[in-house]
Amino acid sequence: MNGKKSGRSASSAARGGAAPLQGESRTGPAGSAEANRDAPLSTQTELAQLRIRVVALENLVITLLADAAQRQRELAREMASYISPRPGFTAHPVTLHAAAQMLHLVERADHFCAVTPPE
Repeated sequence: MNGKKSGRSASSAARGGAAPLQGESRTGPAGSAEANRDAPLSTQTELAQLRIRVVALENLVITLLADAAQRQRELAREMASYISPRPGFTAHPVTLHAAAQMLHLVERADHFCAVTPPE
């Protein structure tokens, strides 16, 4: 990788999971942990299934990007900067987080590109 700290724990990265960033709860923005606790069991089950699907999709995207041409990874980086707020516009935390996540996925894919398969 590039030596930058992402704020994620090493154990979650090794498992391929999407750990929360520093200052972020595992359940999302402030206040949502309480909402999840009070949610009906069926909603909690649906949220757990959704998290599993997101992790699976993240890993699938990493796999596809790792096998993609360099130009496609550059395009993904460009798209992340494209969704970042423009000068004069308010930066929305969700948009900023989405752009950061896109860059993180490309960086993780780059890591796998650097690994040469054994012969």
